[in-house]
Amino acid sequence: MSTSTIFQSTIALLFILSVSTSIAQEKDIRMTALNTHQQTLAAISALTATGNLPELKSALNKGLDAGLTINEIKESLVQLYAYCGFPRSLNGISTLMTVLEERKGNNIKDREGNDATPVKSGDKYQSGKHNLQQLTGVEEKGPKTGANAFAPVIDVFLKEHLFADIFNRDVLNYRQREFVTIAALAAIPGVEPQLKAHLSMGKNTGITDVQLAELAGVIEINAGRRQANILRKLIGQHELPVIQSDMMVRISEIEIIPDYLEEYKSILQQESSQSVKMEPGVISIFPMYQKENPTQFRLLEIYANAAAYQSHLQSAHFKHYKTTTLKMVKSLKLVDMAMLDPATIELIFGKLK
Repeated sequence: MSTSTIFQSTIALLFILSVSTSIAQEKDIRMTALNTHQQTLAAISALTATGNLPELKSALNKGLDAGLTINEIKESLVQLYAYCGFPRSLNGISTLMTVLEERKGNNIKDREGNDATPVKSGDKYQSGKHNLQQLTGVEEKGPKTGANAFAPVIDVFLKEHLFADIFNRDVLNYRQREFVTIAALAAIPGVEPQLKAHLSMGKNTGITDVQLAELAGVIEINAGRRQANILRKLIGQHELPVIQSDMMVRISEIEIIPDYLEEYKSILQQESSQSVKMEPGVISIFPMYQKENPTQFRLLEIYANAAAYQSHLQSAHFKHYKTTTLKMVKSLKLVDMAMLDPATIELIFGKLK
């Protein structure tokens, strides 16, 4: 296989992988129905659910700056264990602890907020059943069906713990809890039935279609357009094209001075990893080197759009890479690429499943 064919195949592979994680760069989406508390809480929920801790750290700072109390954020992160699992909930809480410690060190005093009022003891199953009926607007009658009939204990756990122990806590009201849940589920692939159910519950608590449409914009920024389109579809909104017209695909051809080879590898690996993890619009910085000539590097770079590329150039990690490796680079050539047949790419890589 020729070098050209290999690069074309690699471009196609990473492009289609990017479709599932492509993040919009339009971070100036104008929000009118969601206030800053709701916007930041939605971002915190989505980023916790996807495990994007670097961006979560930024979102937590924005939320605290916007006036969210520590206990409101903490309560949201605790609740999320029921929807995205203990590991990601605990990681979110640990990230919040780090953020608060850093802010304290910078003499920033954040509001603690109200603690939860002690929940009265009683029949937790009936309490959870009552709360769930309030959320769904449907009285539960007759025998159990579906998963609750197949595994009755899950019905007990859901009612006694999730909808009683958690939803009875008054740090967040029902509407806020459903908003947190919807934002998290909208960011997670493969949970469309649960998202649909909670959209109905959320609307019953007063969340509006306009707010949900703006929430899709928050999801797009923090979890990608594909995930945002799932939410848009469920609320009857127009889906946006995943492949953006000004998506940038580039091959960087770099030759490194041999004496700096190992040092360059280390710096490049760190920069490429940070770019993909921390920058929503950097879909790929895929570094490679020739087996027979290891000083010859090729980087497959894919950016969501031109704005994403310009944003990348201003990032601290790229500037560090650029300044520290300048003396190491013997030659550099940037080759902008265009895809011949974007429509067929999904068919090709669908076979990898």
